[in-house]
Amino acid sequence: MEISPLFWVGFNVGVVALLLLDLLVFNRKAHVVRMREALGWSAFWIALSLSFNYAVYHWMGKQAALEFLTGYLIEKSLSVDNLFVFLLIFTYFKVPPQYQHKILFWGIIGALVLRAAFILAGAALLAKFHFLLYVLGAFLVYTGVKMATSGGEPEIDPDNNPVVKFLSRHLPITNRLHEGRFFVRQNGMLFATPLLVVLVMVETTDVVFAADSIPAILAVSRDTFIVYTSNVFALLGLRALYFALESLMRLFHYLHYGLSLILIFIGGKLLATEFLHIPMGISLGVVGLILTGSVGLSLLFPKKEAEEGVKERK
Repeated sequence: MEISPLFWVGFNVGVVALLLLDLLVFNRKAHVVRMREALGWSAFWIALSLSFNYAVYHWMGKQAALEFLTGYLIEKSLSVDNLFVFLLIFTYFKVPPQYQHKILFWGIIGALVLRAAFILAGAALLAKFHFLLYVLGAFLVYTGVKMATSGGEPEIDPDNNPVVKFLSRHLPITNRLHEGRFFVRQNGMLFATPLLVVLVMVETTDVVFAADSIPAILAVSRDTFIVYTSNVFALLGLRALYFALESLMRLFHYLHYGLSLILIFIGGKLLATEFLHIPMGISLGVVGLILTGSVGLSLLFPKKEAEEGVKERK
């Protein structure tokens, strides 16, 4: 279905308005985001996403709605790994809780721009070169296998991050946070604060994760509208999800394997597309079953250190 340019403009204006409302009204002052507030915002973003999914169903039909929901669910679940890396970055740089929301806000704005570019480029290439579907399928299977065998413990190494190294060479950086600002002027010179370094780490980390999540959603749907909007709605709720799951993320140690199975399943579905058609409803069911199973197993058979960490936080 052809989407008018006016709708694209209206949708993106609405997204920017929601983000500005969040930053300038509800989170104007830096503060620690508590569990109750995070859960409330998570519920709001999920409800908004499902409402949009319902509108897609009435406007574009059942198939498009299933594709949106599957893409949203995949992006949301892959985001949990992303959130775990954010947690490691904040811990490594000792970022106070009251400044984490601001970093995630600007990080998500950057992610929206970068992913829009990835989606447009990917969709255009897939529409022009059909054989890339099989390349995409093989890449997803490879990524899933690599994820399953990596042990699920991401490493944070800012000293070897090329963007951070470039920033350190070309911009003086203070050793103080300066009340959550990214830049500060001292003695007539412009200095970056450590929070800018953290933001750069968050952005570059998201680019790496986008290399997995964007191909996964493009494998579900090649409709640019569906891929883009499902990605946007998943990203909009990312900050609230982080604060809601911050103390629980270490418990989901089997989720890593569930995500790898999802990538392998989607990649295999693409590779077999010529002789095996799997309806979108079944694909959505498989994704949901894998996610539920991996989270359930994580809670039934928790790691000892995870249990001790939860007890300490209580």
